[in-house]
Amino acid sequence: MSQAAAHPQLPRFILRSAAAMVVAVVVLVAFVRLTGIGVVKVPEPPVVEQRDLRFLDRSDGSIDVVDPSNDALVRKIEPGSNGFLRGTMRGLARERRRSGIGDDVPFRLVAHADGRMTLADPATGRKVDLGSFGPTNAAVFAELMLRDTR
Repeated sequence: MSQAAAHPQLPRFILRSAAAMVVAVVVLVAFVRLTGIGVVKVPEPPVVEQRDLRFLDRSDGSIDVVDPSNDALVRKIEPGSNGFLRGTMRGLARERRRSGIGDDVPFRLVAHADGRMTLADPATGRKVDLGSFGPTNAAVFAELMLRDTR
């Protein structure tokens, strides 16, 4: 069996057409990203309530949730509990460290008029839609919105 029969080649016009299509897609995506034409933006629903909170890791593995306006302890998260809260805060803290930002700026817990709840990091601009992880996980953060949760 000859080498050509073992590895049939695609016709050149097919390869050129595929390359032209890839280039066209890249150019179109760049055009949309640069101009904003064709981008659908959904407006943020109004804010019903918001609360700034700091999350402080303790040497025993617990996390103190503190209201930065008066340094009052909002809630103590015991070691080994609230995995969703721990995971969410770990991700946000990792992004702060990567950007060289300390933990001086508090996080902002926001309740929207449509019932959604987000956790925003004003230092990095990142927002986490807490409802997208299910109502049970969002409820963990909703409890922190209450003014006396100890």
